[in-house]
Amino acid sequence: MEPSVEEEISVEDEAVDESIFKDCSKIAFYRRQKQQLFKKSTYQALLDSVTIGKDSTRFRIINEATKVPLLAEVFGIEGNIFRLKINEETPLKPRYEVPDVLTSKPNTVRLISCSGDAGSLVLADGKGDLKCHITANPFKVDLVSEQEVVISINSLGQLYFEHLQIPPLKQRATREKEDASVNTSQENLGLWEEKFRKFVDVKVNGPASIGLDFSLHGFEHLYGIPQHAESHQLKNTGDGDAYRLYNLDVYGYKIHNKMGIYGSIPYLLAHKLGRTFGIFWLNSSETLVEINTEPAGKDTVTQMGPVAAKQKDSSRTNVRWMSESGIIDVFLLTGPTPSDVFKQYSSLTGTQAMPPLFSLGYHQCRWNYEDEQDVKAVDAGFDKHDIPYDVMWLDIEHTEGKRYFTWDKKRFPNPKKMQALLQNKKRKLVVISDPHIKIDPDYSVYAKAKEQGFFVKNHEGGDFEGICWPGLSSYLDFTNPKVREWYSGLFTFSVYQGSTDILYIWNDMNEPSVFRGPEQTMPKNAIHHGNWEHRELHNIYGFYQQKATAEGLIQRSQGKERPFVLTRSFFAGSQNYGAVWTGDNKADWSYLKISIPMLLTLSITGISFSGSDVGGFVGNPSPELLVRWYQAGAYQPFFRGHASINTKRREPWLFGEQHTRLIREAIRQRYALLPYWYSLFYRAHVASEPIMRPLWVEFPDELETFGVEDEYMLGSALLVHPVTEPKVTLVDVFLPGSSEVWYDSKTFAPWEGACTVKIPVGLDTTPVFQRGGSIVPVKTTVGKSTGWMADALYGLRVALSTKGSAVGELYLDDGHSFQYLHQKQFLHRKFCFCSGVLSNSCADERGHYPSECVVEQIFVLGLKQQPSSVTTHSPDGKDQPVAFTYCATTATLSLEKLSLNIGTDWEVHVK
Repeated sequence: MEPSVEEEISVEDEAVDESIFKDCSKIAFYRRQKQQLFKKSTYQALLDSVTIGKDSTRFRIINEATKVPLLAEVFGIEGNIFRLKINEETPLKPRYEVPDVLTSKPNTVRLISCSGDAGSLVLADGKGDLKCHITANPFKVDLVSEQEVVISINSLGQLYFEHLQIPPLKQRATREKEDASVNTSQENLGLWEEKFRKFVDVKVNGPASIGLDFSLHGFEHLYGIPQHAESHQLKNTGDGDAYRLYNLDVYGYKIHNKMGIYGSIPYLLAHKLGRTFGIFWLNSSETLVEINTEPAGKDTVTQMGPVAAKQKDSSRTNVRWMSESGIIDVFLLTGPTPSDVFKQYSSLTGTQAMPPLFSLGYHQCRWNYEDEQDVKAVDAGFDKHDIPYDVMWLDIEHTEGKRYFTWDKKRFPNPKKMQALLQNKKRKLVVISDPHIKIDPDYSVYAKAKEQGFFVKNHEGGDFEGICWPGLSSYLDFTNPKVREWYSGLFTFSVYQGSTDILYIWNDMNEPSVFRGPEQTMPKNAIHHGNWEHRELHNIYGFYQQKATAEGLIQRSQGKERPFVLTRSFFAGSQNYGAVWTGDNKADWSYLKISIPMLLTLSITGISFSGSDVGGFVGNPSPELLVRWYQAGAYQPFFRGHASINTKRREPWLFGEQHTRLIREAIRQRYALLPYWYSLFYRAHVASEPIMRPLWVEFPDELETFGVEDEYMLGSALLVHPVTEPKVTLVDVFLPGSSEVWYDSKTFAPWEGACTVKIPVGLDTTPVFQRGGSIVPVKTTVGKSTGWMADALYGLRVALSTKGSAVGELYLDDGHSFQYLHQKQFLHRKFCFCSGVLSNSCADERGHYPSECVVEQIFVLGLKQQPSSVTTHSPDGKDQPVAFTYCATTATLSLEKLSLNIGTDWEVHVK
């Protein structure tokens, strides 16, 4: 019997029932791997089996107890990356190796065998600054840079590899009974069956988990492995307290918790003074990560054949990765700088896709806007209250009975007319499309997918069926390239009736969410394309839906237009296909506060285009909380207000004129900064630079920055400290950099770096500081949406360093097509202020884009004395005097009513 809408909503609106989800003690492969600690099973590398090929060096590893061999491969990859793969030498059948995440086959560099004795092998990358020392017995790998061991692999002897087996059917029940009788505490090691609540997971090839330990020498600060509602800096884990990477639909998730939620990126970064290092564990099955920092004070000696590296008084952090299945496939990103690590990771998985400009504006969403009249009224409300916005969103109720690619004929009888209304105001529409498909033979999407065998199968061979929003549903198998190709075709205008070219897509519930399933997701023994079990690829399922959706939107425009796709579930590489958000948060101050470290963690692991639901999805925010959330969201890459179906309406004008004014101002500040935002996205796209940056990324040599997570850098120029507590009148803002000067963006007051300052904050204040030495491009007027601002005038905010100089840049293209890529239709300009001269010059000669936009306003902050004259100088040699205003109190120079073309070279001389 299908649940009613009311029952479905009540499922979502209950507080988190933790009993629905596993903790580590209930995960069988975790228990098995933890038992290894007491067995002292060791591996030995058989170095007489070494073969050095063009792409990799291979050798066998053997377990001293079982004598079953593994095959290890070490690769050197361009850009100071090492890759280690360990697999069964002769598996019963192929083990799953994650496809499609690496954007191309990595370019390998031939590793050279260096000196080593009979018990070790030394491999170098050719340049000689990085060496890989492999010790035979016990098997261990040390990565050495300039005679210092940076990381050791298996130094704790936690290599773990369960081999695929054929179940001896007649003996199986007897064996499990014997196992249970030996030790009742091991009653369910989950070798062939794993029970959780009423669910039984049958494993056709028995246990297949893998694990490996890594010791990072001198490192105490680790970050990454999203997604968790937890601090930016990773915490030590105790017994039963590992970070879990397992994509789950956890409505109103708990904060300060290591349980897995909507997405997984098995990639962490370690940072210390002088070095940043990354570990990318390419595995899409359920994964657990343990972290344990051993403080300085102990001498640890690492034997490396003839080399003994003694880490005197050095701290060490041990990281243990454990996955349910697959192979060991790990990339070591050796840095040495944060920027180097970001580039190394993106060289493997890709950079953040260049978004269409409209998607950087404000998005208005609710579950659900009722009908076309509701949409029209809300849209008009933004204009009436002079609040810019770009995108209207429709949740599941816009469809005919939760059938995606359809419209409710009563509520949305004329969707094209509704979209025309938005298009006339240069706005867009986003609608939802989830992976579950209602089982209904009269529903064409279901019928065609059923006919072609495009659904995930159950372990008995029939289509898997589970409950989600439409009731009984089947789930598209996005791991199948043919399914993705077919799904992409559903977005064509001829197939998706009622859609237009301003309609974009939101993929939700794609963990996948299965009501009443184990942990509200798909059983692990469901079967995908290639006969792979769901357990092998669970964490990559949502990645594939977003990929298919993005490709569908591109195909819809014959390859001309950039897509916009928001996804809830994600994996490494999702940055190639669009944006991510932090899921079903709550209207509570603590969720506003935790959103900052959650977004910082996504940013440093490749996903720059991310945000949190402004106001909180669950519950009703107070007016003060809502204002503060808008102020915070305005300085985060993805900016969307969203609310659950049974919350009170909260459009920005419903809380009284004072709060409307404050929300309006926050959103307008966002739009004024769009040139800076767009330029940051370009840098993320071409140079792998995160947009939201934890302070340690921008100030890697300042220990004080390593644990800061209540403020962040937006690019390299702006420091943002959102107010995340109620009734605050004063906040402590840490300004890094002993040689830096920072300017309050509201008062223009200068502050020295390397100190904490107390900043008064009214409800109208978001502490934002511009870094001395930077130039930030802005728009001087704000329109109804980004589409109205293409020709709006520019301003430059020049903040002088202690040496009186500043630099900045502007990237500009048409904001929607791929012409910037194919035809080099773009402008990339560089601004520089030095020795009293502000210049605008070309930063990339390849780009050409006609623009009539002009710079009409320039503010110079930190100019310590009034100039005697200001003149503009153009390439034709003409000098024009400029009227100026100088304020001695704030040391600011203001130039107004200029007409300097943004795309041509010019200078402004300040004497």
